[in-house]
Amino acid sequence: MKSAVETLNPTRVRLTVEVPFEELKASLDAAYKKINSQVTVPGFRKGKIPARVIDQRFGRGAVLEEAVNDALPKFYTEAVNEGELNPLGQPDVDITELKDGELLAFTAEVDVRPALEIPDYAGIEVTVDPVVVTDEDVEKSVEQLRERFATTAPVERAAAEGDIVTVDLEAKVEGEVLEDGVANDVDYTIGSGQLLDGIDEAVTGLEAGASATFTSQLKGGSAEGKDAEISVTVKAVKARELPALDDEFAQLASEFDTLEELKADSRQRLERMKKFDQATQAQEKVLEELIKLVEVPMPEKLLQDEVNTRKHNLEHHQLGQIGLTLDKYLEMQGKTAEEFEAELKEQAEKGIKTQFILDEIVNKEKVSVGQDELTEHLMRRAQSSGMAPDQFAQAVVEQGQVPMLVGEVARGKALATVVEAATVKDTDGNVVDLDEEDETEAAGETVEAAEAAAEEK
Repeated sequence: MKSAVETLNPTRVRLTVEVPFEELKASLDAAYKKINSQVTVPGFRKGKIPARVIDQRFGRGAVLEEAVNDALPKFYTEAVNEGELNPLGQPDVDITELKDGELLAFTAEVDVRPALEIPDYAGIEVTVDPVVVTDEDVEKSVEQLRERFATTAPVERAAAEGDIVTVDLEAKVEGEVLEDGVANDVDYTIGSGQLLDGIDEAVTGLEAGASATFTSQLKGGSAEGKDAEISVTVKAVKARELPALDDEFAQLASEFDTLEELKADSRQRLERMKKFDQATQAQEKVLEELIKLVEVPMPEKLLQDEVNTRKHNLEHHQLGQIGLTLDKYLEMQGKTAEEFEAELKEQAEKGIKTQFILDEIVNKEKVSVGQDELTEHLMRRAQSSGMAPDQFAQAVVEQGQVPMLVGEVARGKALATVVEAATVKDTDGNVVDLDEEDETEAAGETVEAAEAAAEEK
């Protein structure tokens, strides 16, 4: 076999391949064997039909077609390896010559990963928010914990913000009660904004047994999007009672004996969270600067395929699960189809550039992935997907996605390497020393977000 590579542009090549006919022998034998198993000829046992009889009965052309279809992937792969290419996607193959007994020649055009020049990234400088935990932050955290231990009790007074009211609702459109417009014994927290626009104002000030009407646009059901007249009757008013902030509460809500110990732990936890957020911010900003430094030729077919995939996932999976069409979604977002396509393309392009650049750094820095690192990443991905780790791992293996996960970990480590070499300061001018564990985990999440950012658009 002889092959040659012609560079059409920085991201696409044409392979020209010539295969002497003797190298097709294995595929020809396989073709005869396959046809033998599929056909019957009077006078011959199944599977024992001579090649000359198959040629006479079914034509040599059918055998050649079967043999070429079998051989092409193998010779294409050999040509790719010989040319030391990194193909992206499937090739466009054209058989240019097929002479029985003499020669098979074909061309294959395919997008390839572009060669990149990675400049010195040690000069990257970014600024991030400082890690500051205020007394107000601690008080807010403790108050949120306190809210979780709140109890409710009926009250004989008018409903106010924060109260829980039990209500009956009836919706009319053009004077007619909707078939799906009646709901009874609905519990609603005034001020939560989780039911209908206008209900907070309608029920505030009402006591049990009182009613009110208001107009609201329906968010779902048979009359979704239409204005309806809503009748609401308050059946009960319950007030939330918060536990006293004291040592007894600390013992109830935590493993600590005193309120001061609980607050100290809350402060430490908030500091850890803010340090992780700071590391994530550093990763994102360093990645943005890195992308600016590297010129990345963009394979147009790969880019369009990525845009189409992300659009399909959004339209048929994410939106489909909640009963939204793409047009309705764009209307809610206040975007035109052109704006949506432009955003999708921009985010897809960023994802492709991120992968290309970080893969190049993986090779340059000889980044390796250990079993423990892969397991930790798998556990994190399983948690984010809502699947049990064993179930997620089985799905990954069955779908052949282990190399994909290894690539994600390696790219995360590559980005962490760049961040380590960069200068990170906070807005107060202090050099930030990022925690290595936070840095690595945040880098992995940043890479995943950059590569999949458009999926939530």
